[in-house]
Amino acid sequence: MPSSPQSDLPSIVDIRAAAARLDGIAVPTPLLESTLLNRRLGGRLLVKAEPLQRTGSFKFRGAFNRIALIPEEDRPRGVVAFSSGNHGQGVAAAAAMFGIPATVVMPADAPAIKRANTEALGATVVPYDRFCDDRDAIGAEIAERTGATIVRPYDDPGIIAGQGTAGLEIARQCRDLGITADAVLVCCGGGGLVSGTALALADAAPGVPVWCVEPEAFDDTRRSLLAGERLGNPADARSICDALLSPTPGVLTFALNRRLLAGGLAVSDAEVRQAMRTAFECLKLVVEPGGAVAIAAALSGKVPTEGRTIVAVASGGNVDAEQFRQALCA
Repeated sequence: MPSSPQSDLPSIVDIRAAAARLDGIAVPTPLLESTLLNRRLGGRLLVKAEPLQRTGSFKFRGAFNRIALIPEEDRPRGVVAFSSGNHGQGVAAAAAMFGIPATVVMPADAPAIKRANTEALGATVVPYDRFCDDRDAIGAEIAERTGATIVRPYDDPGIIAGQGTAGLEIARQCRDLGITADAVLVCCGGGGLVSGTALALADAAPGVPVWCVEPEAFDDTRRSLLAGERLGNPADARSICDALLSPTPGVLTFALNRRLLAGGLAVSDAEVRQAMRTAFECLKLVVEPGGAVAIAAALSGKVPTEGRTIVAVASGGNVDAEQFRQALCA
């Protein structure tokens, strides 16, 4: 009899085990803040700088943890992943560290820097049309043909546990600063980072509200939380936030998020560009569109900042130069 989603959910024990595996391997990324930005907001904004993580995004955390869980006898057959780019880079880097082959099924319109870096890390990239093709089916066919292990981008206990290590760091860093966050804002595509972060904070900083943040056109988790069931995005939806264009919340991630999150927020592409520009000007941090949505939610007043302390996770910094130039000049 197949297991239920609830029986497959990771726990804080899994996150702490992932933190032990990643110790000395993943970068403990800092919380950055700007006096000028705080003055503008009337409160305190702390930005978790995951663009400084290995491969330029939080995705390395989950990828390394999941690959570490593959039995040694299965590793020579390699891994296969489907990714808009950041997960692919994380998988490619982690697979190289374990000395095993990696194949990444990636949208043909993914930023060139993401494909180039994934290939440079040693993975084979298989392109597909994100609006017409079924990436899960492509990945499943490759896995069946080669015997490779599928490393999913978010709906996997090992992935969620690895991403949750960012939440443990946030809790520890806030304690070291002597503060309690009034809210933690986390980007959301399939929901791996926000569910893992919320699970970690529920144990390490209980009572701190965690909000998911999505692009306006891809706010499936926000709407699903309100509806109490998983909802999808319209087929014609578009956004510059290429890292967050998942069609629907994950089964495991939504099971966690509906229990742990305070709610969901959505931001426009214009607000994302402003956040990218502000992160560059005030924090000297390069953030990609999908990585900037949490900052955008704080800057645009989606959550109150006056007299409050807000933590926003900047989840990645893999942005093509031209797209970044457009954000800075918008």
